[in-house]
Amino acid sequence: MKAPDRYYDFEKDISGCGIFGVINKKRGLIPGDMPIQAMTCMHDRGNGLGGGFAAYGIYPDHADHYCFHMMYDNSSAIPASEELLRKYFDMHHYEPIPTRKTLAIPNPPEFNRYFVTVPERPDNEFAELGEEDYVVAVVMKINTSIPGAFVVSSGKNMGAFKGVGFPEEIAELFRLEEYKAYIWTGHNRFPTNTPGWWGGAHPFTILNWSIVHNGEISSYGINRRYLCEHDYLCTMMTDTEVVAYELDLLIRKHGLSWELAAKCFAPPFWDEIEKMDDQDKELYTTLRATYGPGMLNGPFAILVADNNRLMGLNDRIKLRPLLVAEKDDMIFMSSEESAVRDVCPELDRVWMPKAGEPVIVDMED
Repeated sequence: MKAPDRYYDFEKDISGCGIFGVINKKRGLIPGDMPIQAMTCMHDRGNGLGGGFAAYGIYPDHADHYCFHMMYDNSSAIPASEELLRKYFDMHHYEPIPTRKTLAIPNPPEFNRYFVTVPERPDNEFAELGEEDYVVAVVMKINTSIPGAFVVSSGKNMGAFKGVGFPEEIAELFRLEEYKAYIWTGHNRFPTNTPGWWGGAHPFTILNWSIVHNGEISSYGINRRYLCEHDYLCTMMTDTEVVAYELDLLIRKHGLSWELAAKCFAPPFWDEIEKMDDQDKELYTTLRATYGPGMLNGPFAILVADNNRLMGLNDRIKLRPLLVAEKDDMIFMSSEESAVRDVCPELDRVWMPKAGEPVIVDMED
């Protein structure tokens, strides 16, 4: 890409993107109307090139099955994907994901969902892998070997719904007001350095992880190379994808706590480490030395979810907004207080997390 001749007249809008999350700590189900309304309030933080939602607790009748949300650019990708899924999994149920025709999105891709389990004795090249590594390997194989097929999500009792459009348009397409979940996250995208396309919209997922992000991961290149060394293949052409895979690597595979994983993403500066006591100095020196290629550079506010918790995290100098609020059993996280107040006017507590300090909310059970 050639820079403009009058480069000083070039304006790059990096202030966009909006994120919203809500969790009911007692697993009370929250209607889809709430996150839709909150994201609609932040309409102007996007430009229609990406929107999406992740929801947890939406498939209680298949809670023990991995649910593959599949997106197809063309119908010819469907038979090849289904053949591959049947080769690697026991399939228990499949169906089109319910959608409705909308004026805003006249020609969406096709979407199916498949509820599967790993065979007790698989007979293929992934047979020696543990169950979750097995699922990750199949996700990577689909995304890299079947043209026009993309795995939108692959977790248990959860699903992601995303595409090119404003969040409220994506919600209308997928009829999200008909769903109820105990954790919701939402995203409104304003692409800065990457193309706006259906696979590149947020949330990004792997297994039960989902991530929505406001900002820019300028360390994408080194993060991607680091992940390739651990068999994660980035195919979605956008920087945020690396965060989902790093979560899986650091927490599930390497056994780090959520707090330590957050400190790998946004570690203290070296001059701060030098002022720490010996124990903390050793800890953070080791983390930076071990996970330096996984550190996230650039401005960011992210929301991370799995089946049991929701986390919000800012970059080390808080270059993107993130607000947290409480009301009874619900915790909200958002780019704007207005979005939270729009769905819950009376709040018990509102605060802004410190830079680089994670806010982690666990289920009470």
